[in-house]
Amino acid sequence: MSADPVVHVIDDDESVRKSLDFLLRAAGFRTATYDSAGAFLQRLAEAAPGCVVTDVKMPEVSGVDLLKRLRALDVRMPVIVITGHADVPMAVEAMKSGAVDFLEKPFDDEVLIASVRTALAAAESTAEREAARHDLRSRIATLSRREREVLDGLVAGKPNKTIAWDLGISPRTVEIYRANVMTKMRAVSLSELVRMTMLAELADQPVGTDDLAG
Repeated sequence: MSADPVVHVIDDDESVRKSLDFLLRAAGFRTATYDSAGAFLQRLAEAAPGCVVTDVKMPEVSGVDLLKRLRALDVRMPVIVITGHADVPMAVEAMKSGAVDFLEKPFDDEVLIASVRTALAAAESTAEREAARHDLRSRIATLSRREREVLDGLVAGKPNKTIAWDLGISPRTVEIYRANVMTKMRAVSLSELVRMTMLAELADQPVGTDDLAG
């Protein structure tokens, strides 16, 4: 990842925490350690992007509780849970709550390293998609109200004449708005424009400013 990802290691057992930290650092990862899920949550705002490796069974805030809190906060950092044999049902619950993997003790070092690499790759992909979506949403936000209406019509597959009829304007005016939309969205074709709009989740976007000419 481009932002120097960190593997956040959470375990209330100091010896396990230090062992995981040493293993991951030896494999070339940057790490940060926490003695509880609560400690991690307290520092979440300043936590570097990356992934989480956490024990599933901990006092106060369990690994499952951590996942639920991260989901409630819309934090999409991948989480790998570690479990003892007796805690496998908890690990299954953790997977249902969004964990990307769970490892049962004792596990091979290479299994953990491979899981972390996969999690970090997923985190980078997610970050890139979110950045692209944010950029597209920013472009949509620059559209005027009338341009947005024309865009809605184009995404719905309507021809210019139908859009003109729906909006009570001339087809020529629709062409002008359409050209403006293409320019502001930096789209080179109608199909690209539609794809970009769908990626940006158009329904979640606020309506742009009123167009004085509309």
